Amino acid sequence: MKLYGSPFSPYARKARVLIIEKNIKCPFVEEDPWAAGTAIPSMNPLGKVPVLELAPGNCLFESPQVVHYLDHLDGKPLPPQDAVGYWEAQRWQALGNGIIDAVIARILESRRPADKQMPEKMQREEGRIARALKLASEMYDGGEFLVGKKFSLGDIVMGVALQYIDIRYPHDWCAAHPELAKWCTRITARKSFIDTMPPGFKRVV
Repeated sequence: MKLYGSPFSPYARKARVLIIEKNIKCPFVEEDPWAAGTAIPSMNPLGKVPVLELAPGNCLFESPQVVHYLDHLDGKPLPPQDAVGYWEAQRWQALGNGIIDAVIARILESRRPADKQMPEKMQREEGRIARALKLASEMYDGGEFLVGKKFSLGDIVMGVALQYIDIRYPHDWCAAHPELAKWCTRITARKSFIDTMPPGFKRVV
């Protein structure tokens, strides 16, 4: 089993953090899906990472599916398992994934030729990020973890998402949401986050 992805991809990073947290034997193979001659389209017709190769010719793709598979691989998925806690963790994951999507949409727009850029598109994505941060701050109860008293997939996805803001859309969101920023500082001090930080970037919060 191998995980293919770019070290700069937040989608691949979610899976990489989980692999370290659960001590799964799954080597990470760096593969740029945008590079000429990349093998990614042969494993994922959508041409995106991460791709989890279970065996030659047998691959899983799309990060929620990859993460779900890895989490259940040992038959002991991360808590919570109760219905209320499970769906709360799912809500945090949806919010974190939405933040990542918005940051990526914003940066792709910013990379278009100046005369082709749509300022309203940039503003829309920035608005999505701001609203998501506001909701996350309101949802956060001040605990060590986002759901209950144990580390969950919600912590992984939100930790990756908040750091991705600092990497690709740096602005002082911490001042507006200090308690959420403190949580992010604590959660991303874990070895799994440190070891998967994209090359050339440093922890901001």
